[in-house]
Amino acid sequence: MKKSVLIALTTLTIGFLSNKAIAQTDTTKRDTATKTTTTTGTAATPTTPSGSGDLVGVLNSSTTFAPLALAVKSAELDATLKGPGPYTIFAPNDVAFSKVPKPAMDDLMKDHAKLAKLLKYHVVAGKYTKADIIKALTVGKGKAALKTVDGETLNLSVNDKSELQIVDAKGNAAQVISFDTMASNGVVHGLNGVLMPQ
Repeated sequence: MKKSVLIALTTLTIGFLSNKAIAQTDTTKRDTATKTTTTTGTAATPTTPSGSGDLVGVLNSSTTFAPLALAVKSAELDATLKGPGPYTIFAPNDVAFSKVPKPAMDDLMKDHAKLAKLLKYHVVAGKYTKADIIKALTVGKGKAALKTVDGETLNLSVNDKSELQIVDAKGNAAQVISFDTMASNGVVHGLNGVLMPQ
């Protein structure tokens, strides 16, 4: 058992590092051609979108996180996420939000308290970069738990495809598909699903 956990963590670490190297090469090519950086998939690199500043600025400057940025504004959490932090946001991307049934999303956008609770479930106090997460997974033998700003627990683990996943309170798993988009007051990691609190 210990051997299989160690092998999974080693595979995850190697995968993260090789994806980072590939992404840096791809980003350099894109930057040369277009003068912008787009982070998608698991090949993510640390980036700070030009002029973005804090976490709200990072979310607003990315089309990938446009629905989340709108939700943060609707729930009036932008003041909190502009604060000193630091915070780590596990940010559902636009595709993740498109999977939420429209009636449920409409209800959330009307009920600011429910929306705020959902969004806070994606925010952890403290700055956890990819390297910090790998360290926590190593210490936890393939598992780690992080507390959200509302005191809920996010359970992180490596799935059978060597992908980092977060299992929410309802047992649903979302994969972390991008890492280390840096802001002045924290870091954003992209998710392919919306996490649901209890």
